[in-house]
Amino acid sequence: MISTTGEYALRAAVYLAQHYDAPQTTAQIAEGTRVPQGYLSKILQAMVRRDLVTSQRGLGGGFVLIREPREVTVLEVLASVDAAPERIRKCPLGLEGHTKLCPVHRLVDEAIAHAETAFESADLESLSRSTRGVRALCEESGPKQRRATTTS
Repeated sequence: MISTTGEYALRAAVYLAQHYDAPQTTAQIAEGTRVPQGYLSKILQAMVRRDLVTSQRGLGGGFVLIREPREVTVLEVLASVDAAPERIRKCPLGLEGHTKLCPVHRLVDEAIAHAETAFESADLESLSRSTRGVRALCEESGPKQRRATTTS
């Protein structure tokens, strides 16, 4: 339901919420979110253009959220990278005689409306807090574990 870009933007935004007190470099965010650094740079620049984050140059610089995490919704994050779900306003097939949505498109639009409501009601602070023992971004506890690789 969410594009890769939207997923990566959410990971970056949650990471910035978790580190709200200090600017974070692209390298730090990439490592903490497991998002490829080149792709992340483009996402962060889109978020800057949409006034969701700001960047600070120089020593001690990096990216920070412009507003407090509790004031930023998931829907805003998705919209900042053009990954928010879009409601169906008219017949997706472009049929002139369809002035109302057919049952299939109405069902899809209702599902999108529910997702939009959920994304609008969730903020970065709530996503960055640990609940039920699971940390956002699936952080590993303890030493980093390596995956076993095999060659044939």
